[in-house]
Amino acid sequence: MMAFVQRHAGSVIGVLNGFDRLRLRGTKRLLAHVGGMMNFLWQERVPLKEFGAYAAAATDRIRRATERMAEAAGQAVRYVSSSLVSKEDLVRRIVEEREIRDGLICILSCVEPCRSYEIHRNRHKREIELQGGWRKCLHYYHYYHHPKLGLLHVRLQTWFPFNVHVCLNGREWLARQMDAAGIGYVRRDNCFVDIADVPRAQALMDRQLKTDWPRLLDGLLTRVNPVERDLFRRTPVPYYWSVDQSEWATDVMFKSPEALAALYPRLLRHGMQNLSSVDVMRFLGRRVPAHNGRYGTFKGEVVSDLRERPEGIRVKHRLNRNSIKMYDKQASVLRVETTINDARDMKVYRPKEGQARGPKQWRYMRKGVADVHRRAQVSQRANERYLDSLAAVESGTALGELTERLCRPVAWKGKRVRALNPLSMEDARLLEMVNRGEFALHGFRNRDLRTMWYGPKPAEKQEIRRQSAAITRKLRMLRAHGVIQKVQKTHRYVLTRQGTTSITALLSARAADTAKLLSAA
Repeated sequence: MMAFVQRHAGSVIGVLNGFDRLRLRGTKRLLAHVGGMMNFLWQERVPLKEFGAYAAAATDRIRRATERMAEAAGQAVRYVSSSLVSKEDLVRRIVEEREIRDGLICILSCVEPCRSYEIHRNRHKREIELQGGWRKCLHYYHYYHHPKLGLLHVRLQTWFPFNVHVCLNGREWLARQMDAAGIGYVRRDNCFVDIADVPRAQALMDRQLKTDWPRLLDGLLTRVNPVERDLFRRTPVPYYWSVDQSEWATDVMFKSPEALAALYPRLLRHGMQNLSSVDVMRFLGRRVPAHNGRYGTFKGEVVSDLRERPEGIRVKHRLNRNSIKMYDKQASVLRVETTINDARDMKVYRPKEGQARGPKQWRYMRKGVADVHRRAQVSQRANERYLDSLAAVESGTALGELTERLCRPVAWKGKRVRALNPLSMEDARLLEMVNRGEFALHGFRNRDLRTMWYGPKPAEKQEIRRQSAAITRKLRMLRAHGVIQKVQKTHRYVLTRQGTTSITALLSARAADTAKLLSAA
């Protein structure tokens, strides 16, 4: 990222990194499955034949409490009859009409699908039983101007198990933080086009990651469901808070719309033409194909598309349910944004859940708020890799100067090491391998490259040793040329900054149209 910013330093005000849209989910895990719900009813001493009346009474208590809340604010609960009606547009009109700046804006209600329970008669067993499944029930949307978090909404399901969704925005939150800190800014929609003190603003954005999320979200829950504690007074069932979707944005603020407009078309072409599906996978940190663009264990789909949006044009790359996109926002801000919907595509170094003092190892990232910091870290690295690739669109360094050291023999640890030939198939393939995204996160080992280079593990140990020795020689060559470096006290390697710059430029040159190169000569 720094390479891109430094290249355009004369046109850039600063860079801001942090959450944009953040959608969180509250689930009573005990009630999320039939067995847990049956256990809860047993502790509440509710027979199955009385479940319908018991559940209806709980729903009615929530409904009456919500109506009282609206009346206290001088409002009425508004029913939204169709999913085609935009709740955001409706709330925006209410804010403009009433000029609401703090507190409750409105409460909307609508019938939407949900996971809940019903009693069914089992004809074979000749008894009634509890069954879970998809139903439709009333939901309440509480929209607030929160004193610390800004504009947000909380969605409450009125049927068991009373799932909750909280949707907030990191930029809204930051605006409140900067107001409290006395930092001047120019804001358009949820985007800052200028900030008086960018480093202080970034420090405030970073502070969001240190939030006590359960405490914050439980506090919001108390606002929208004041009868929650009474409903579960005899058998307390806490909420488990998780992240359904996160958007982590890196905003490069340009000094003028003209400065970004002059650059952006070239960035769009680079995003569509040079960032292939393999590159998109690299930015998102997933294992990439060894041959023919498809990895044997990869079942997902990578899609790139270009679309004109109301605020500009964006290029978006999707990997399964996660994505990374770039667009010009409010004319003078270049935004790169990573969206994570499926956290299991990412990794985090942690002990096994439920064993806080157990051994740590790389495991799938949980949706729980416990891994919010790691989610931010992974997203930030993806954005940085994307911006680093954009830095190669216009490099002030000649390609020959970048490759001078690579293309001549060097002496390393008292021995001669051959030159690299980036235009040869073999050396280009090696450079492509070490440049992959999974390695940008945790580095790579001899065995990783061996599998990619030679394919599945051979049966004979002698052949494995031969392959490993060959990869060791390749790694030695890359280290001698300053492309990679060894991570201390490990068997892993990472790319150097020089290596990243050189490989990006070389791979771009390999893919370049010769006619265009000749015309530019």
